[in-house]
Formats: sequence, structure tokens, C-alpha cells
Amino acid sequence: MKHLKLWLLINTFFITIITTQKLLAQNQIPTTLDGPFKPVTRRFDPSLRRGSDDLPMNHPRLKKNVTSNFPEQISLAISSPTSMWVSWVTGEAQIGSDVIPLDPASVASEVWYGKESGKYASRGKGNSTVYTQLYPFEGLSNYTSGTIHHVRINGLEPGTKYFYKCGDSSIPAMSEEHVFETLPLPSPNAYPLRIAIIGDLGLTSNSSTTIDHVIVNDPSMILMVGDLTYANQYLTTGGKGAPCYSCAFPDAPIRETYQPRWDGWGRFMEPLISSSPMMVIEGNHEIEPQVSGITFKSYLTRYAVPSEESGSNSNFYYSFDAGGIHFVMLGAYVDYNSTGAQYSWLKQDLNQVDRAKTPWLVAAWHPPWYNSYSSHYQEFECMRQEMEALLYQYRVDIVFSGHVHAYERMNRVYNYTLDPCGPVYITVGDGGNIEKVDVDHADEPGNCPSAGDNIPEFGGVCHINFSSGPAEGKFCWDKQPEWSAFRESSFGHGILEVVNSTYALWTWHRNQDIYKDDSHGDQIYVVRQPELCIASTLEGSGKPEDGGGLTNEAADLLARWTRFAASIEMLTVAVIWTSFY
Repeated sequence: MKHLKLWLLINTFFITIITTQKLLAQNQIPTTLDGPFKPVTRRFDPSLRRGSDDLPMNHPRLKKNVTSNFPEQISLAISSPTSMWVSWVTGEAQIGSDVIPLDPASVASEVWYGKESGKYASRGKGNSTVYTQLYPFEGLSNYTSGTIHHVRINGLEPGTKYFYKCGDSSIPAMSEEHVFETLPLPSPNAYPLRIAIIGDLGLTSNSSTTIDHVIVNDPSMILMVGDLTYANQYLTTGGKGAPCYSCAFPDAPIRETYQPRWDGWGRFMEPLISSSPMMVIEGNHEIEPQVSGITFKSYLTRYAVPSEESGSNSNFYYSFDAGGIHFVMLGAYVDYNSTGAQYSWLKQDLNQVDRAKTPWLVAAWHPPWYNSYSSHYQEFECMRQEMEALLYQYRVDIVFSGHVHAYERMNRVYNYTLDPCGPVYITVGDGGNIEKVDVDHADEPGNCPSAGDNIPEFGGVCHINFSSGPAEGKFCWDKQPEWSAFRESSFGHGILEVVNSTYALWTWHRNQDIYKDDSHGDQIYVVRQPELCIASTLEGSGKPEDGGGLTNEAADLLARWTRFAASIEMLTVAVIWTSFY
């Protein structure tokens, strides 16, 4: 009898392997284990427009639809696995030469919430503030915001639907009911269903298509990797925004902004981010300089992030958990040097990550380190040189960035060298903003930037010629770089679906495919190989242990075994997948 049970167990084991491999073959979705891939370029479709104008402020999706002190621009952000930030705006913003800030204490900040519609067993109270954007130049208009409220609601249960209202019950001025679902607790077996990644969004008709497409994909949460509103493509007096600010306004005394665009953007996004938490990080279009050298005032005031919760105490960089994923959001427009506060915090944060609880480690910041487009080519090379070794040491799995208005996915890479333990870098700066899509590649004749191009708006210039490989001695490759797996100039967004502790499905959705069933621009399984890529966290090591001291033959054998073992785990994934699709 024992022998029969053993035989049945072994038979089931091999049937599982065969069935899983057949299902994966039917899906025909490549994995990073199949890489590195030969570089592929899909060129810009000339039947499409490279960009579109911004939506006007009287557009139905941008105009104010509430009165007095009723909440608008409602948004969510993750605070911790058991708490959520709820933010909103009340009152009237002012713009003109003389603006008088509202008294934020005049309106309370309350959130009612509970597990049943119309029944709010819990209450949360928070704080409120206003900000001003002031310009010390004649003829420029100043701005003061409505009252911005932030309330953290606590004691939430994981994977649970909550109904909520926000506002001031004493007026009374409470919002309509909204609903969200909390994410799983940190665990290697529980993940958000779908995570949307958006960059460089803006407020054009292309932006509208992007957000409509995202809503159809029904994400559990959103990563917004910088450049939100493009309010700084305008003069302070409003009017028409420009794709090229310096071209349209060469005599502007400062990089002006039209702050009401922030209010329009908040209304535009509310249908999505009042039900799915949005985690933001700053981009260059959030700098917005004003009087006395003040910068980033809009970004720092309007949206909550878990800075205190993650120990950074800075909205420019922070971290959080979402199920079995640890996210690190980094700031490219504050000090990133290895001697600075951000680097010190990052090292401590990474050292505290428990990969047994959160196997996946995902990082995001605005400007890409790996980029083969002419636009922003090697712009943040200084940041890469300061931080890349640390991220590699702790085996970051995926990195998301924007800034370049196109799509590009890299092969696994470290220090410009193909490396099976390097992160998969992905650029999704193709949200649809007014500056139009980027189409020129630095490796094509006449498109290699000069040394004076692509100067960062923060930090130094560290442009380099490659020291090895096919582009040795050159500033630009003469063909698509080997670390660039796939690139295309189209607007869109990405969806990350982490399905277990080793497999995550990445899909890039192009805007032109919004009405096509099961259509996408790029799709791949990102596969972790923890047995191969063993991180060394020894103090001061600065680099990993090169596969844990394995020989090339042993490392190859271990990689084969990892793939074999992962195929078993993927049976569960395949069964779940077929039940959904």
C-alpha cells in the first residue's frame, strides 16, 4: 500500500510538470529566463499623432462639480498594511496679484468608514493645510490653494472592502460614498491582483485614453512615477499650454506654472484614485520654482505618502509593502550621493527587508538610468554611479521609471553589462502628456546627443564613454544596445501582476489597443532566481558575492534547477490564470 501511494505521488509529480509546461507553451509568453533577448525596435506608427493639446479647464473631467466646502479631488495612498491615507480638497483656490490664503482650521477633516455600505462604524480625523505659489515678478499671477485634507484611517483588515465618506459633518459637507479594498499583508503567498504603472501623464486627450484604459484594467493600486500635471507648461495667467515651454515663452522671467491645472488633474484622476491607492514620486515637472527658491510646493502638499511610516521623513523618497512586494520610491531631484541622507536611509531600508515575507523588491524613480532614446540620454548617470551597486547588492528585481516619453524594457543589466542577477529596468514615460512622444534613438545616425545636451535639472553631469563591449570608447552605440530588449514610441501604461514568489507577469498596454481584446504592446514573465542570485549584505561590501561563489557550471546547473522548480509552482499560476481568463 505504501509503495502504491509513493507511485501515485511520483506519477502526480511528473504529470504536474508536464501539464504546467504544456500550459506555459500554449500561453507563449516569454520569461526573463529565456533572455537576454536580441534587441527589438518597433517604430512609431506614422498613422498616429505624436501628441495632442491639453484639455481645457472647462472640460467636464477637469471642471469643479461641487460647491462650497464639499470634498473634491479625493485620493487614496497606502500608509501601512493596515492603514490608508485619504486626501481631498475643499473651498476655493484663488489666483491673482493679491491672494489671501484660506484658514485650514475653518473646515474639519473627517473620514467615516466601515465594511457595509451606508454603515460607518469607524471615524478618523486628520489635518489640513493650504499652500501658495508666489512669483516676485511684475505681471505674474500668484496662487493659493483650497484647503487640502489628509486623514489616516487605521485598524483596517487585509483583503477587505471598505466604504467611506470624507468631509466635515458639522457643516454638514460630506462626500458621496466611495469604496476601496485593502491589500494583503506581507506574505510570500499574497499579492495585489494588478498594479498599474504610469509615467508622465499630463492632461491631454492621450492622457484621457491612458486613464480610461487603466480603469478598464481595474488595478488594485497605482504607481505614478513622476511628472503628473505639466502645470509648468503654462504661464501663470493660464491660456494655452505649450509642448516646448522655452520655445513658446522665451522671455519668461522664471519657469512659470498655472496652478489650477493641479486642481483639474485632481478632478480628472478622482474616479480612479478614490478607489485605488496611488503612490507618487516626484519628477522634474514637479519642481515648480517660486519666490525665495521654494520648490515642489504642490507635490509636497497635495498627496500623502508613507514617509514617516517608512522612516525617511521625506516625501521625496519612501518605501511601503503591498502583499509580498516591498516597494522603494527614490528621489532623483534631491541629494542621492552615497554620503547623503537618502542613501543612508535606502541602505537601512534595504537591510531591513525580509525576503521571506516580501520576496519581491521593486524600485521606482523618475529619470531612467538605462535609456537608448536621444531624449534624456545619460542624463542621470551620476545617480546611477552613486546608487546602482547598492540596489544590485540587495537584488532589486524590477525598476520602473518615466521621463522619456516612450516605452523601453531592458534585459537584466548591471553597470551596462548583461547580468542574470541585475534588475529588469522598464521605462513607462508614455502616459500621454503635452510634450509629445519621443521617437529618436541615440544609436541612429545623427541622433547621438552632444556632451552639452541632456543636462539634469538637479545634480551633476557624469556623461561617460563606454569602457567595454561593442560600444567601447563611444558615447553612443551604433546599433540598439544589447541591454535594450524592446522599445517602442507609443502612449500607454503598464500592468504588473505578481502571481507567486518567483513569477510576475508584466504587460505594457498601448493606447491604440484599448478597444482590442487581449491585445498588448509587450508582455513577459519576470522570473526571480533567488537560488542563483544570492545577495551579500555584509557591511561595506558594496557588491554581491558573485552568485554565492558558484562556478559557471554550477551556476548554470542551479539556474536549470530553478527553472524546473518554478515550473511546478507555475501549475498553480496556470490554473488560477485560466479561471480568470
